[in-house]
Amino acid sequence: MNETIPPCPQCAGEYTYEMNDLVVCPECGHEWVPAEDAADTAGERVVKDAVGNVLNDGDTVIVVKALKVKGSPSGIKAGTKVRNIRLVDGVDGHDIDCRIDGFGAMQLKSGVVKKA
Repeated sequence: MNETIPPCPQCAGEYTYEMNDLVVCPECGHEWVPAEDAADTAGERVVKDAVGNVLNDGDTVIVVKALKVKGSPSGIKAGTKVRNIRLVDGVDGHDIDCRIDGFGAMQLKSGVVKKA
């Protein structure tokens, strides 16, 4: 077993293994890139939009892709401006917490927005 493979950052499992460019934990199923893990431990989390711009708390973004919303007859249209975003560690890659006019509080993925 390779001694340089780090333990899992979520469950601290020792039985992690490399799979292509990822490190995988068989105990909890968490997958991560070791280079990104180094940035997280430094307290520096980088979130980029659909075109590669770095996002920060309080930024204004524009939705680049029409989104369906459960329970709503109409979704969020492409071109919708979202002000004052907040970056969070969300579920399923939803890393932007925001409030959209007409829809209320919502979480978005950074891959469907671009910085305004």
